[in-house]
Amino acid sequence: MLKTKKVLFIGAGSMAEAIAAGMVNQEKLPPSNIVMTNKQNDQRRIELMKNYKVVALPYSEVQVQEADLIILAMKPKDAETALIELKPKVKANQIVMSVLAGISTGFMEEILPEGQPVIRIMPNTSSTIGESITAITGGQSVSMEHIELAKELFSAIGRVKVIDEEQMDVFTGIAGSGPAYIYYVLEHIEKTAQAEGFDEDLAREIAAQTVFGASKMVLDTQASPESLRKKVTSPNGTTAAGLKALKENKAGQAFAEAILSAKERSAAIRKEYEKVSV
Repeated sequence: MLKTKKVLFIGAGSMAEAIAAGMVNQEKLPPSNIVMTNKQNDQRRIELMKNYKVVALPYSEVQVQEADLIILAMKPKDAETALIELKPKVKANQIVMSVLAGISTGFMEEILPEGQPVIRIMPNTSSTIGESITAITGGQSVSMEHIELAKELFSAIGRVKVIDEEQMDVFTGIAGSGPAYIYYVLEHIEKTAQAEGFDEDLAREIAAQTVFGASKMVLDTQASPESLRKKVTSPNGTTAAGLKALKENKAGQAFAEAILSAKERSAAIRKEYEKVSV
């Protein structure tokens, strides 16, 4: 447990809750070392305090200087305002982290005091069950110690990987948007199973467990998906027939296009947000 660290969440939405809950449940930090704040929703703060025993305060009552780490978790459109408000309050040794889509380290560095350590972090929605794949990348003033601290904290919600910032848009296209792609696949497997006579609950369980088991096989064996696919595909068998239909309908190309489209949208959103007015 990192008992000496104090974390301030600015923003109290579902992602902030998932991260804070992971830190508490995995005993990365004691609840008393986690402060969560927002500017309006009093009921939300009460819920967080009740559910996780964290400290939850109105933004006007927060002592920014007391935190070791500041995690920006508001809506991305509000990031510039939040950074401008933080600028006169932050200390040089405080690490500012962002879990906001489209907010780069360069954007944060341009607003915050020179030399401020900033880290960009991209979890995905599976963080709510502790199964996220999270990417982190550091700004110009970030040390390896800062990166290791971020990795340790965010391992509370799943796996953590360090990537180059130029890879963040494609990571968003794969992992940030990826759960929705899988839900889309599951949705169609479930509907087909129901059409063939399975009831809804059984169809959903079969679909979800099939995807989960196949994914776990990749992670546990470290074998490539291609090698595992070939291993379970017998010539002229049922799997070969199913794969033939997928290939004929260009399923692989559709997934590639989905990832690249999401990547391009991520880059466009970043440009929309990063219009610094200071």
